[in-house]
Amino acid sequence: MLRWLLAILGYALYRFPGAIAGFLLGTLIDNFTSRNKTFQTSFGPNRQEVSPADFELNLLSLASLVIKADGNVNQSELDYVRQYFVQAYGRERANATFKVFNEVIKKREISAQNICNLLRQRTRYETRLQIIHFLFSIANADGSVSTPEVNELNRISNFLGIYARDFESIKAMFFKNPDSAYKILEIDRTASTDEIKKAYRTMAKKYHPDKLQHMDEAYRKGAEDKFRKVQEAYEQLQKEKGF
Repeated sequence: MLRWLLAILGYALYRFPGAIAGFLLGTLIDNFTSRNKTFQTSFGPNRQEVSPADFELNLLSLASLVIKADGNVNQSELDYVRQYFVQAYGRERANATFKVFNEVIKKREISAQNICNLLRQRTRYETRLQIIHFLFSIANADGSVSTPEVNELNRISNFLGIYARDFESIKAMFFKNPDSAYKILEIDRTASTDEIKKAYRTMAKKYHPDKLQHMDEAYRKGAEDKFRKVQEAYEQLQKEKGF
């Protein structure tokens, strides 16, 4: 067990210098016996794991990149992150991680590519879709998603291995325009009734909350939000097309 703890700490010192490594040490010691669950994913014949501490710190690091993307650290976006983590992990743990979050913003020592490469290897695709949705929600916390934020989100999405149409689908959930419903369902305006119905079934299956049963409640609620947007898009097209 001690070797496992030291290995994780070594990883932290290598990938997350300074304040984050210090936080990881404290977190791992405090939670070694009480919070030892992992997020598991399958890749071919092998099975890999990413610890909760790794996942939370990586998620916070990506959040900080989105918040800083437009050159303005907005309080509403910081508050959104705090509220989200309180809901997901409890107030005490969230307060500790939020303190590190501020340190990350100030130090600017984050590599989106390195973080995303790790998450891409060790998380399911539907989990990565939820990460992008979460990051869009942060950007939208001040009432709108700016062009620099979209560019940063697109960059992160590419690193995470998200398909372009999936990225555009989630993006459309935050931008209301005549094509939003079509983009959410990943179809063209020329789609037939049968194609719309098929697209709805495909997207409803992709974004069904049951896909994230392995994650905390806050992330499942995010999946429910995506699922609801898909339903709303389909209902809108039903009215427009009259079927």
